Parts: sequence; C-alpha cells; structure tokens
Amino acid sequence: MFVKILGAAAGGGLPQWNCGCRNCVDARQGLIPAMSQSSVAVSVDGNEWLLLNASPDIRDQLRASGLHPPGLRGSPVSAVVLTNGDIDHIAGLLVLRESTPFAIHATLATLAILDQPVFGVLNPDLVRHRPIGLDRPFAPLPGLRVTAFAVPGKVALFLEQGGEVETDLIGEQTIGLRIEGGGRRLFYIPGCARVTPDLCDRIADADLLLFDGTVWSDDEMSRTGTGAKTGARMGHIAMSGPGGSIAALAGVPLGQRVFIHINNTNPVLQPAAAERAMIRAAGWHVAHDGMELAL
Repeated sequence: MFVKILGAAAGGGLPQWNCGCRNCVDARQGLIPAMSQSSVAVSVDGNEWLLLNASPDIRDQLRASGLHPPGLRGSPVSAVVLTNGDIDHIAGLLVLRESTPFAIHATLATLAILDQPVFGVLNPDLVRHRPIGLDRPFAPLPGLRVTAFAVPGKVALFLEQGGEVETDLIGEQTIGLRIEGGGRRLFYIPGCARVTPDLCDRIADADLLLFDGTVWSDDEMSRTGTGAKTGARMGHIAMSGPGGSIAALAGVPLGQRVFIHINNTNPVLQPAAAERAMIRAAGWHVAHDGMELAL
C-alpha cells in the first residue's frame, strides 16, 4: 500500500491567512515548512488513487504530489472517502468539478451536507454518492477494503445551533477508517475527541496509524492568544497530559504512529521544541506535506 500525505495541517493551514502566531510567522519566513490542509491519498498499484478527505487545497496538492492526468483529460483519483463534514474536508470537492468521474463515499449524515445546492456543480451523472455504513466494509478501489467506524466527535462547526454542543458524540458525524490493502492495515483518524478502550482494541493491529494531532495542550488556543476554544470544545483530543492521546495510546501495539491534522498553533511544528522531542521519545512522528509511506 502506498500512502501520500497531501496535506498535514488542520483547517486554515500553516501559515493561516489571518494569524500572526510564532508558527505562522516562521512559516512565512521559511524558517519552518508551510503545510496545507489535511488530505491523504492511498493506492495499492500506484496508478489508481483513493483520497481521504478533499481539502480546500486539493488542486495544489494533486499537482505537488504528481497525481496528474494520465492523458488529455482524466485523473488518477477514482474515489474520495469523507470522515466528516468539516469545511476543511469537503470544500475541495468543489475544486474537482470539471466533469471527470469519481465516487464520493461517506455516511448518510455527511452525504446530507452535500445536498446543498452549491455541490450541484459536481455532475451527478459523473460524481456518484456512495453511502457507507458503520462497520460495513466496502471496496472503493480494486485491492482496497475500507471499514468506517464511529469515533467520539461533534457535528461540523456550521451545523452547531447554539447552547451546549456535544463534543464526543458517537455516530455517523465523525468516523475513522480502517484501510486494508496488500496485506497491510492503515488507520486514518484525523478527528477524535477521546480515546476509548474500544478504539484502542480496534486499532491494535495497525501497520500505520494517522491520528488527530490538532493541539498539543487542551488550552493551546488561549495560551497562544489566538482564540478561546479548548481542543475538547473543537472536538479534538490533546496530544499531551494524562488524558491525552500519547498517554492513552502508549500501551497499544502499533506499527508507525504519525500525527496529522496539526493546528497552526501546535508547538510540535517547531523542530527544536521540547514538545517535538517528547513525541519522538514516545515513538510518534509529525506528518508533513509530501510525506510518502510504503507499507
């Protein structure tokens, strides 16, 4: 199985257009690498590819990754699987509107979001919606077997309707993916509010885990002066702390462990940061745009 990290950042990318935090300033100055919004491409033959989420940056990501048209018209991208309805995971679909066929696989809850009129620019005769059920394997491409499963999360930001918001719902609104191909197992979980015992059991045979690395600490936004929401309020578990993902997944037997969907405020983006050294010591890596992994 071949895995290309097309984009490794959370929504807004790095640098974020309206942010002057240290990481964004350093990225603009070329002191640390810039990153586009998270999306991943997977293939078993290197010719036909499956996209895991379609970020707003997908056009440039496809160009940079070498996923070019095989002829006058067309694309090596044959299908897209969506893990939720967040803007940074669905907006790229609007970029893929030039009448090339592909399939969109998503839960009914996420497909309902695509019923908005703007998504009508995707010709339904060419871009088919394929509903997927939780814990029901499907084959988006020959040689790839995908199983969606619920992880704790919340509805997309634009669907929040005042009052208290449940941030660790279990259902169709936020899913993880088990992807099997070539005898290998990849788990893709870019958004997760909490690590549960069930999740630990489910991912224990992973050759590669791509996991939510949005924030280092739950209060990171307030610490950096960039916002008031906690990681938990955004539906993302922190990396650090006794309840964080590093500690929660420490005892799970895994192959490669890679954090993805990194927020622009996260200190692990600084190569010399103590936090970066801490995740390396724990056996984790930080995804970056253009990262390629062969399983």
